[in-house]
Amino acid sequence: MTGRAQKFPCLLLAGGRSRRMGGGAKFLERLGGKTLLLHSIDTLRPQVSEFVLNMNMEAGEDIPSDIPVIKDSVSGFAGPLAGVLTGIEYFNKKNVDSTHMLSVPTDAPFIPADLVERLASEIRSTTNKIVMANSVGRVHPVVALWPLALAVDLRSALVEEDLRKILVFADRYPRSEVIWGEDEGDPFFNINRPEDLAEAERRLSHSPT
Repeated sequence: MTGRAQKFPCLLLAGGRSRRMGGGAKFLERLGGKTLLLHSIDTLRPQVSEFVLNMNMEAGEDIPSDIPVIKDSVSGFAGPLAGVLTGIEYFNKKNVDSTHMLSVPTDAPFIPADLVERLASEIRSTTNKIVMANSVGRVHPVVALWPLALAVDLRSALVEEDLRKILVFADRYPRSEVIWGEDEGDPFFNINRPEDLAEAERRLSHSPT
């Protein structure tokens, strides 16, 4: 099965502590009348086969009831790489009919509608390549397609090597990047601080409807 023909399951990353936003569930902050989480879900739902939400706090009532919530499968708030492992292991246990898993952060409300199509175009007949998004001159390691076959290697890197840096791990494998322009702003703009949320409100108010 090629990257063009399949739909991928999606891991929504919300495992961090959101310290720069004052703690709590950052993805439940509201932008344009709906949560950051729902902005991501609404854009991605036509692009993916299913979702799972990775978070390390108790789920709130604003999380859609049809989306499972899972905590990190390794202890110690090991960062987004632990979230990626958790998603890969979850979908492997489900025996999903896919070679890869999409990961996206839940604090990036302007995810493009062609995200999966463009990332998948880099896979073609290769099943072991990691494909990451790139914009404004930098790679976004948490916006990526991850081979589900990496579960054992990734768990070993996290547990036995205490590895935390996504790119250090990813660069051990075939990897490519897809570059997005920023004609209407960075599509992977993420919200870490209250002023970022205010900037996102300004951007949303000036975007075409």
